[in-house]
Amino acid sequence: MERRILDPEPMSSLERYVEGGGGRGIEAAARLGPAGIVDDVDASGLRGRGGAGFPAGRKWRTVQENASADALTTVVVNAAEGEPGSFKDRTILRRNPYRVLEGALIAAAAVGARSVTVAMKASFTTELERMRAAVVEAGDAGWTKGLDVAVVEGPGEYLFGEETALLEVLAGRHPFPRIAPPFRRGLDEGGEGGGTRSAAGVDLAGPGSTEAAPTLVNNVETMANVARILAEGPDWFRSVGTEESPGTIVCTVSGRTRRHGVAEFAMGTPLGEIVEAVGGGPAGERIVAVMSGVANPLVPASLLETPASYEGMDAAGSGLGAAGFIVFDDTSDLAAVAHGVSRFLAVESCGQCTPCKQDGLAIADILSRVVCGQHQPGDAEELASRVTTVGDEARCGLAGQQQRVIGSLLSLFPDAVQAHCEDAAPPDETVLIAAMVDIKDGKAILDERHRDKQPDWTFDETYSGKSPADRLDQRLEEATTR
Repeated sequence: MERRILDPEPMSSLERYVEGGGGRGIEAAARLGPAGIVDDVDASGLRGRGGAGFPAGRKWRTVQENASADALTTVVVNAAEGEPGSFKDRTILRRNPYRVLEGALIAAAAVGARSVTVAMKASFTTELERMRAAVVEAGDAGWTKGLDVAVVEGPGEYLFGEETALLEVLAGRHPFPRIAPPFRRGLDEGGEGGGTRSAAGVDLAGPGSTEAAPTLVNNVETMANVARILAEGPDWFRSVGTEESPGTIVCTVSGRTRRHGVAEFAMGTPLGEIVEAVGGGPAGERIVAVMSGVANPLVPASLLETPASYEGMDAAGSGLGAAGFIVFDDTSDLAAVAHGVSRFLAVESCGQCTPCKQDGLAIADILSRVVCGQHQPGDAEELASRVTTVGDEARCGLAGQQQRVIGSLLSLFPDAVQAHCEDAAPPDETVLIAAMVDIKDGKAILDERHRDKQPDWTFDETYSGKSPADRLDQRLEEATTR
């Protein structure tokens, strides 16, 4: 295990953080200037730790080069962690919000921003309290001089963590992803008329634009790496990890292991070693598969030596994602797992893309029948068809997650589904796939309320039949016509 950004114990104050070396990144940033900051981040090879792994330096340089003459650039810290299996961002914030804040302030200096926004779910009460206190301390210490730093609360929906949907929330709209070219329009920009509930059709700021500023968005773990990269240098950062995936990765391990937890490892550490070190081995006799959140195909036990790096996981036919590893052992009902994943994604779909919502619900319904031994003739063919079409015309990655995760379950473990089709006995329990609420005494606590969440994003007794996009559109129209 490595300890670069995940402090072993909570940092109690900014003063203690500075005594331990904090603040050196801001000092280095002042010496380097905007171009030098981006050069160092680029040279370090830091990749975004939110899941996609996009090179941070390239992203920062793009924003820097497309500054607007008419509007100020904004830096946003995506702290809306909601990927099932992941608790690393909240662990980082609980232990040391100063490290994240320092990284965001350096990012602001690099791209010429005059405001920094930390966006997280309103339910993250501990993390909100810690970050707000850190902002006050940083202000008292003069760190935020000339900057408007805000901590903003958002909704509990999964899509709040999607970059464009998060920007929609910050602009006062619903967490509906929008079609996003590589350049980000300012937070307050909307569609035609300026007050639409979605900016899906908006052209975002591009090269040579003078009308709107781009917004730099990075997640908590990405920002937490920045200060030490500047203080220690790019070569120090590259001294661990791999050529394509330098540095460390903060991993969460949960599921069918003896214990659950969060720890930091050098990129390239074998997946099985991470599971063993954090989880203490399988709860049953053997591990069958590992899933990185609900965004990537399963990794079977035969590939547990796969390096936990972007290129390593890709080569194994999966993806690193947010490194939230959910483990399944020989007692796991993988057909029920498939149902849990499909239901989570179908419920959390916003419904702007009809196939995503409707085909997603159909996939969940078919798998529910399979798990309960109530499958019908033609279900296998219908399931295969829906998995193919669920991603049609998708504007974000959620529908593709249905295809990747459910597709991998069906292809890697076809016998799991067939066993249910031959046995009419219902399962002993429903497998809940949902975001983590906390990890206490080595046990992950999942969001049990998600069992009752309807596909329209309400907790009503019955489903209205409307997608969130349609239901919330209607509510907005009713409010504006009163």
